[in-house]
Amino acid sequence: MKGLVLCGGRGTRLRPVTYTIAKHLLPVANKPILFYVLEQIREAGITDIGIVVSPETGDEIKEAVGDGSRWDSHITYINQTEPLGLAHAVKTAQGFLGDARFLLFLGDNLIEGGVSQFVKRFKTDSPEALVLLKEVADPRAFGVAELDPSGRVLRLAEKPKEPKSNLALVGAYLFTPEIHRAIDGIKPSGRGELEITDAIQKLLEMGRQVRSYILEGWWLDTGSKDDLLAANRVVLDSLLERDIRGSLDSSSQAVGRVAIGPGTEVAASTIRGPTSVAGNCRIKNSVVGPFTSIGGGAVIEDCSVENSIILENCRLRGVKGLVNSLIGRGAEVVKGEDDAAVSLFVGDDARVEL
Repeated sequence: MKGLVLCGGRGTRLRPVTYTIAKHLLPVANKPILFYVLEQIREAGITDIGIVVSPETGDEIKEAVGDGSRWDSHITYINQTEPLGLAHAVKTAQGFLGDARFLLFLGDNLIEGGVSQFVKRFKTDSPEALVLLKEVADPRAFGVAELDPSGRVLRLAEKPKEPKSNLALVGAYLFTPEIHRAIDGIKPSGRGELEITDAIQKLLEMGRQVRSYILEGWWLDTGSKDDLLAANRVVLDSLLERDIRGSLDSSSQAVGRVAIGPGTEVAASTIRGPTSVAGNCRIKNSVVGPFTSIGGGAVIEDCSVENSIILENCRLRGVKGLVNSLIGRGAEVVKGEDDAAVSLFVGDDARVEL
């Protein structure tokens, strides 16, 4: 079995940060989203992995991920020149996939507990497709599956106005090579894309078996700033363990589940967990956390920061009440006398004076 990770797209909902960094490499709890995906694929026993990349971000993803040896895997990169849909990405990768069964995983999705049991079910039941589903409050924004009592998929609809169920398609799918024949039988949707929901529906029309697997844990799509912050909160709260490797002076404290990387110096400050601070940072006269991730080399002085993601080499000074913020790499935020809380979305290398 092979793995196929989709890392195309332009990440428009995360601009301006994604003008300078691939959205799949944005950090959650100080680890790139894509790394969680690759870890979960490897945990499922899949080591031959293709990554579909775009011309805009392909080189950056290749540099970050490398050849896959970090995960004891082999990575093949596949270029998708235009973001023309998930089924189009599968079609683009057909040379890599060949006649193998495969796991399709969106590179900006996080799934609690991974996909090992999902893959195991596929191997046991042997359908032509197995779709991962999650109950959601408002399914109108998703692909929606309608099931029979045995869990067999009867039909799919993409963002229906009147959903037949509350079961949304999560960003992971399992297929046999039959999916390639189904993709060859569909046409672009109204938005000009080859939709994976249309391809799965075509499988059903071809008389092939499509079954479902209901996800009980959380599913996080990190496509926007608020989604990314929500994912950071959930992962910090679920996975972070206390690990203090930096130094705190006698007037500082780390409360709860706090991770502080080597070389980081904390002076006259309080770090409240769950919070992750990477290495070689300097934090002085500040209160940081909870639910905050700070990238390596950041400097934070005379600040209070909560529920935010601060990327590498940022400099924050005098910013009281920074909440719900995403600050790009190398940005500088300096605040004057007004102490009202602020929420910022700042791209790389910007300078903001408040």
